[in-house]
Amino acid sequence: MTSDETTIPAVGVRPLDEVFDAIETANRRPPPWTGFDHGVLGAYRWAAGAQTAAPVTAAAALGAAGPCRAQLLAECQAAAVRLRDALEERTDATYALGAYQALAWLCGHHDDRP
Repeated sequence: MTSDETTIPAVGVRPLDEVFDAIETANRRPPPWTGFDHGVLGAYRWAAGAQTAAPVTAAAALGAAGPCRAQLLAECQAAAVRLRDALEERTDATYALGAYQALAWLCGHHDDRP
């Protein structure tokens, strides 16, 4: 096997070790946790395969070790819709915002880790 054939485990576009670091960092946030914090952590845990239900749709991951890239993208889109709906209805949007920002980071839509 050549080095070109070696694949680094990843979640979306992020290396797995970077995702585990994000989970660890999120877990160290001081209480009380906000809805945003819960949304971020729920997205990370589901994406890494440590949580069964997706943070927004509650769908189970299709892959053995977590969701595939297509499922991550679909969940990110669902979080964006939930966020928009919450803003239009003037309800609490913090959980949806946290989930959206974490999923968007995992999918490579931005480089700023929430």
